[in-house]
Amino acid sequence: MAHPEFSCSVSVRHLAEQSDPQTQQYAFAYTVTIRNTGDVTAQLIARHWIVADASNHIDEVRGLAVVGHQPVLKPGEHFEYTSWTRIATPHGTMRGTFMCMTEDAHPFDAPVPEFGLTLASALH
Repeated sequence: MAHPEFSCSVSVRHLAEQSDPQTQQYAFAYTVTIRNTGDVTAQLIARHWIVADASNHIDEVRGLAVVGHQPVLKPGEHFEYTSWTRIATPHGTMRGTFMCMTEDAHPFDAPVPEFGLTLASALH
């Protein structure tokens, strides 16, 4: 029995040049690495992100592809991309799901565990 599985990891950095604390705009870049850890070739089709700021304001972002790509990954291959988001507080969180499909059209989800959007200076 084929076992489709993508694992996801994320690194984050604050975008000071895109942020304006006086207007409550804090921008963060996030780099996602998606690795095919299963044993079948599969494609990333769509994404669903849940972005929350410290005031519990939640934005949901859904769409086809990631940065214009729907990568097909063979077992062991990975795809990396960088995108960004903006929230109204110096820290928040993101989590998400990638909707994926095996070569023989079996859908599966690849969860992205929650990660922090944090301004380093906001921790002190």
